[in-house]
This record gives sequence, C-alpha cells and structure tokens, in this order.
Amino acid sequence: MPHKILIADDNAVNVELLDAYLADFDYEIETAGDGAETLEKVASFGPDLILLDIMMPRYSGFEVCEKIKNDPATRGIMVLMVTALSELGDIEKAVSAGCDDYLSKPVNKLELLKRVENMLKLRSVTDELDRLRKYIDEMEERGVVN
Repeated sequence: MPHKILIADDNAVNVELLDAYLADFDYEIETAGDGAETLEKVASFGPDLILLDIMMPRYSGFEVCEKIKNDPATRGIMVLMVTALSELGDIEKAVSAGCDDYLSKPVNKLELLKRVENMLKLRSVTDELDRLRKYIDEMEERGVVN
C-alpha cells in the first residue's frame, strides 16, 4: 500500500512543483489550498506525511500543525513545514507547533526527497512500535504475558 502524502500550500505553482518532485515514487498524493481544507483532508484522506506551507489563508501552517499534533487521532502524522520563512523565530515557532522537520523554499529536490523518505521510514517504525505495544497490552490483559 503506497504512503499517503498531503501537499498543503495556497500557491498552485508550489503544489505543482512538489507534486512533480514526488511523481516518480509510489505515493498517493492529495492537495489542499488553505488551512481549513488541510484539516478536512487530514480527516478524510488520512495522510502519513504532510508537506505544509506556513503562510496560508483560513489557518496558518502553525495553527494546522498544532491542531494535528494536539489530537490523539492525528498526532502520529509526520509534518514537514515547507516555507519561504526562514528566520530563527519562524523555525522555533514551527518546532513549538509540533512540526517534525522544516525545509526552506526554494526547495531542493534531492533534499526534499531524502527528507520525505526518512520521515516515512520513521512513521512506519512508529506505527510498528505502536502495534507491538498494543499486542503486548492485549496479551497482558489475557494473562498470557506477565
């Protein structure tokens, strides 16, 4: 089953560029053009990774990230902030909002692809760890494991 990636940016050219960079890989890709649509797509699409712009209408990327990371149902989604903002204060704000990584525009294709690959690997490991924890908890409840 291919990984799901949500590209959230209000600039259509940026969306097309990121989509083109990822086109050669087996990813299922959806897009969103503002913060509210991003949250709707998170609920309906269930992405593994979000490439999230900060400066968007209806909710900023900071607000979207905070909502995702504060919700137990979505906090495991990896968030890569992709933005033209590159001041230290912006990076700190992104980190405190809960983003998993940060990439400045203009985006270098190789850097983007490597970060996407690494974040999806991390997501898979985290999912597997969660499944193992759940299995162990179930076994302990049944009295199979002490």
